[in-house]
Amino acid sequence: MTANILTVDDSASIRLTTKVTLTNAGYSVTEAVNGAEGLATAKGSSFDLIVTDLNMPVMDGLTMIEELRKLPAQAGVPIIFLTTESDADLKARAKAAGATGWLTKPFDPESLVKIVKKVLGR
Repeated sequence: MTANILTVDDSASIRLTTKVTLTNAGYSVTEAVNGAEGLATAKGSSFDLIVTDLNMPVMDGLTMIEELRKLPAQAGVPIIFLTTESDADLKARAKAAGATGWLTKPFDPESLVKIVKKVLGR
């Protein structure tokens, strides 16, 4: 069974790179352009994993995670931050909000697939 992954990023080029990388690895990918759209998409569908940027307009990734974690259906869904940020305090805040992992942009496609496989356990 193919894992369904939601990617949330305001950068079209990052969304494309992420989608191509994950699709080529055999995953099904749905995209959202900001945290608000990501939250709405996650509420309307079932995902095995969410990969999100931090800094986005409308709703940032941290707020989206906090909102997702309030929903019983989203409580156990792994969430990976894919962001340019690498601040230790921010990583701690993200973990406290419910983030499962962190990957810094620019990212190596192989590293993304490796972390996705590890988080999904497949």
